[in-house]
Amino acid sequence: MEIKWALPYLCPGKRSKEGNDNVPFFFYLNGKMENQRSEIESIIAELLQEDPSSFLVEVKITAGNNVKVFIDTDQGANIDKLVKMNRGLYKRIEESGIFPGNDFALEVSSPGLDEPLKSTRQYIKNIGRDVEVILKDGQKMEGKLLGAKDDEIVVEELKGKKKEPAQHNIPIENIKHTKIQIKI
Repeated sequence: MEIKWALPYLCPGKRSKEGNDNVPFFFYLNGKMENQRSEIESIIAELLQEDPSSFLVEVKITAGNNVKVFIDTDQGANIDKLVKMNRGLYKRIEESGIFPGNDFALEVSSPGLDEPLKSTRQYIKNIGRDVEVILKDGQKMEGKLLGAKDDEIVVEELKGKKKEPAQHNIPIENIKHTKIQIKI
């Protein structure tokens, strides 16, 4: 098979003890990171039970075991909550042995304004703010976020020279990403 000959160049480390001729190391590593992400999300869910106003937005893990956790709250995340989460999560990850030799770095922060909205709670928290919505078909819409449910958001867009308001109910499944627009 000619593809087997090319795989060592496409996926360095393919023949490590975790990979084999049929499953390149890259795919093993990606699956392992998904398991690690899932375990970390479970730990975070337990830690967040103490503070129901806080919620997990996203967990990212890079190949270098750099774990980035984005936490938000209904009222806006403050540094004390983030520090408490960082300390508690770091300890729990160490105790769990998710990363061999505890070889990992942890960053806990709130998502910045430049990060897209990812959860219904983020949409609800930002009702009344100006947003930019990019749909999966490439269509772009800017307007005020008027409402949010699990399956759709409502955006009021000002159209035409007279800036006539037009209300759009947008199914979540059609949204590529939504970002908060900062108006100064």
